[in-house]
Amino acid sequence: MLRTLKVSTLALAAATAAQAQDLPQAGSDWFTAGQAHIDALLARQPNTGRAKNVILLIADGNGVGTNYATRLFDGQQKGMLGEENVLPYETTDFHSALVKTYNINAQTPDSAPTAGSMNTGVKQRFNLINLGENAIHDDCGTVAGNELKLFSEMATEMGKSVGVVSTARLTHATPAAVYAKTANRNWEDSVPEGCTAQKDIAGQLIDAMAAGTIDFAVGGGLRHFLPEGTERAGTGGRRKDGVNLIDEATGNGAQFATDTASFNALNLDGSAPVLALFDGSHMKYEADRADDGEPSLADMTRAAIEYLSQNENGYYLEIEGGRVDHANHDGNLARAVRDGVAFAEAVAMADALTDDADTLLIVTADHEHAIAFNGYCGRGTDITGLCMGVSQTGIKHSNEALTAADGLPYTVAGYLNGAGSILRDDADWSGARPELTQAEATDIDYLQEALIPMTSETHSGEDVAVYAKGPWSQLFDGTIEQNVIFHVMNYAVNPK
Repeated sequence: MLRTLKVSTLALAAATAAQAQDLPQAGSDWFTAGQAHIDALLARQPNTGRAKNVILLIADGNGVGTNYATRLFDGQQKGMLGEENVLPYETTDFHSALVKTYNINAQTPDSAPTAGSMNTGVKQRFNLINLGENAIHDDCGTVAGNELKLFSEMATEMGKSVGVVSTARLTHATPAAVYAKTANRNWEDSVPEGCTAQKDIAGQLIDAMAAGTIDFAVGGGLRHFLPEGTERAGTGGRRKDGVNLIDEATGNGAQFATDTASFNALNLDGSAPVLALFDGSHMKYEADRADDGEPSLADMTRAAIEYLSQNENGYYLEIEGGRVDHANHDGNLARAVRDGVAFAEAVAMADALTDDADTLLIVTADHEHAIAFNGYCGRGTDITGLCMGVSQTGIKHSNEALTAADGLPYTVAGYLNGAGSILRDDADWSGARPELTQAEATDIDYLQEALIPMTSETHSGEDVAVYAKGPWSQLFDGTIEQNVIFHVMNYAVNPK
């Protein structure tokens, strides 16, 4: 009976496909592309092998909306209209799901507990990193007994190497979630007087490297590793305890780099730990980066994989495109999408250098921002510029900017709050918008129009997406809690 049912189902599917080819729209490129997409999905086979390696790529602040802007910008830079573009992780090779990002005590999440949830398997409290739900923000006395076991620690126990790469400070929330446990994400180079339950985050990184938990750490944040009154590579230190953590790391055998030249000179044979800090604070935005000063995120990704791959037991690597988030906070979409493209290039690099058979590749974000998109714009409208009208002929926009009820044009993208607020104190909070040209709107320094005035635009609580390929990537499906990402990683390295 079961065999008969299967045969009937296949016959019905074949008949349906055959009938579809007889439809008047069957000759359309859209129709054939749709059929090809279905064929690609039908050809997918579940990967039930064991993951030797796990790479978690996080574009900070790159929710569904920000990702949409990056997709269009990337396509338009390639000469497309933009909407039809496909980012490296948006192909049918990847499984996907939506991710709920809220924290234990916050509807709108913070990067520290969101990244922490992916590294521990449990949701955490706002502004805390890798402490249980009984810990309290800014209260050092609640650290002891609430420390959580990290995926990096589990990987180390399995004999794997561990790496962390970020364009933000290595002591910043998302990279710190790989190795740190703290009652305040801002304790990057010091803790309150009398706090003995934990070290500052920079100190925890150096301890993790000395213990063999972190083998490769590359990003920004040099200032938090140097004492006050000292300088290295043009960066002044901020540590008040007088400890030089760079000297401590190199004294323990670590290699150290501060620019592209010294980074390219590193020995990547896995024989000595790597620490590279390219900027006093965060690394440069991609739009402002000089090749000779700082490597790209893709270059750092390549080096990390080359180094970590020396371990025959495999590795865990977290890669963060941290500055997508910061550009969004600034209300500066032009820089956000350029860093989004740099992140996509890092994903492509990681994919090219690894094998789906033994590497679980996960691409996601920690949260979204208060970004929004106006209508009704025609195809190919510059995602960073003014909203152009829909043309009645052809497929490209009319090249005429649409206007609002105040008679002024408006941009495709804006923010609900931020530094670009139209409510200006010098205008008695009138909300009157200034004239805006396409050249002004597409300038690299332009801040998108926003409503509520804020010095720094906020996160939002919207879902983000997760895309994955490799062993057990098929477990990403539907809408999931953010901490489930850890559980997929954990299952993939040790399937039952």
